[in-house]
Amino acid sequence: MDKLEHIGIAVRNLEQANALFAKLLGRPHYKIEEVASEGVRTSFFDVGGVKIELLEATRPDSPIASFIEKRGEGVHHVAFGVRDVAEQVARLEAAGFQALNKQPKEGADQKLIAFLHPKTTGSVLVELCQDKPTAKP
Repeated sequence: MDKLEHIGIAVRNLEQANALFAKLLGRPHYKIEEVASEGVRTSFFDVGGVKIELLEATRPDSPIASFIEKRGEGVHHVAFGVRDVAEQVARLEAAGFQALNKQPKEGADQKLIAFLHPKTTGSVLVELCQDKPTAKP
């Protein structure tokens, strides 16, 4: 793992959470993005090079909607930046961790992502993030 990339926080209302975190952090969010495949709208704050990602469900069957229904709003996951998500998933599975995604998928903020099951990571949902490769002209 190269760095702490972001902390994901599940929220019911993105606009209200944006106002709260802007007041708390003393700065506005820098981006809102929808990830339709995950049924989520995200908002990002940069705090000293580490991001806070607010996540709002866009449909009732999304993972964030399920999380909020079971646990309420709050910390959803911790994300670590890596150079190669697929390589790290293979390394971690060999070490006994269970990947929720065998192959990286597209996530928010121009990332390829994969998650590790909380039952193998001390009850913490862990996300691995890699910058999406840019296409060469």
